[in-house]
This record gives sequence, C-alpha cells and structure tokens, in this order.
Amino acid sequence: MDRAVDAANLGTAGGGDLSVLGLFLEADIVVKLVMLGLLAASVWVWAIIFEKWSALRRANREANAFEDRFWAGGSLDELYEAEGAKPRSPIAAVFGAAMGEWRRTTRVAGADVSRSGVRDRVERAMSVTVTREMDRLERWMVFLASVGSTAPFVGLFGTVWGIMHSFSAIAAMHNTNLSVVAPGIAEALFATAIGLVAAIPAVLGYNKISNDLARFAARLEGFGTEFGAILSRQSEERA
Repeated sequence: MDRAVDAANLGTAGGGDLSVLGLFLEADIVVKLVMLGLLAASVWVWAIIFEKWSALRRANREANAFEDRFWAGGSLDELYEAEGAKPRSPIAAVFGAAMGEWRRTTRVAGADVSRSGVRDRVERAMSVTVTREMDRLERWMVFLASVGSTAPFVGLFGTVWGIMHSFSAIAAMHNTNLSVVAPGIAEALFATAIGLVAAIPAVLGYNKISNDLARFAARLEGFGTEFGAILSRQSEERA
C-alpha cells in the first residue's frame, strides 16, 4: 500500500501540465521561439487565404458585370471613357490597355491602319496588362508555398531540440520514470503539431488559390483574344 502511494506521489511530482498553455510555458526557450514563429506563420497564412479568396471573388464578380456591359452592344468608346480609362478591375484594365493602344495606333496610322501592325501592338499591350494584373493577384503566394513546404521541418527542429533538452534533464536527474520523461517529450512533439497546423492550410490554400488564379488568368486571356479580334476587324473595315 505504501509503495502504491509513493508511486502516485512520484508521478504527481514528476508530471507537468499537459494542457496546450502548459506545454508552451514549460518548453525550452528555443522550442518556444519555434512555436511562436509557427503560430505567427499560421495566422499570416489564414490572412493570405482570406485576402486571396476575397480578391478573386471580387475580381470574378467585377468581370461578370463588365462582360455584361461589354457584350450589351454599346459604344466601345463610351465604355472606354466610363471604365477603361481608369480601370477598377483586372478585366477593365485589359480592355483599357487594348483600347488605348488601338486609339493611339489608329490616330497615328490613319487610313493605313491595317498595315501598321495594330493587332500585334494591341495583343502585346493586353499581354503585358494581364501579366501585371496576375502578378498583383498572385502576391504572397510564394509565402504560402514556403510555409507549406518548410513548416513541418521547422516544427521537427523544435521537436528534436526539445527531446535533446529533455534527455539532458533526465540524465541529470538520474530518473527515467515515465512521469518524468513524458512532459518533456510532449512539449517537444507539440512543436511538430504546430508545424503541421501551419503547413496543412498553407498547402491546401495554395493548391486551391493557384487553381482559381489559373482559371481567372485564362478568362482574361480569352477576353483579350476576343477583343483583339474585334479590334482587328474594325481596323480592316477602316482601311
């Protein structure tokens, strides 16, 4: 009976607080820094995911509204003055770049517009604009990819360091009782768990957002191709 009581007292004395806060507070300073870094990365990952989701949703909504006005059959010049001159959306920026280049080329070339390379200039202007708009939408995507690929290894570094620190403490205490070993190992493994918490949303978010960005880029390029053909026909009619 006395032996059972002694074992229970040893477990209570050697055991630590295994709550989330307790694991953090009792961890080694290096492991704490790893945990804090991974938590900050996780918060930033979710902020980027939400920002990209909102930006793509807004861009698609604005593209739908603009295409409705574009294909309504109104004057291209009026649409340019209303939205193309000072675009507020990526697709309006593509339209504005093409229309502005076409206007400048026809103004210079006059009746010889069909032989002035207007289509090449318009397509080049749209291509540059699409690239610029997509670069803006893709900002911080490299961060998502970096967190997704490195966070587990950063967490693993914290785990290895914490286990090494725990084993050093065990060797100094000359006590290998499970209640003594478990808290230190749990603190170390907690760093790996936080690394996965940061990496998994980053990988999933990167894959989903990259797919949505690729679809939106294809939408801009498709609109540019159609609009380029329309301007080319108008150039031939004016020649």
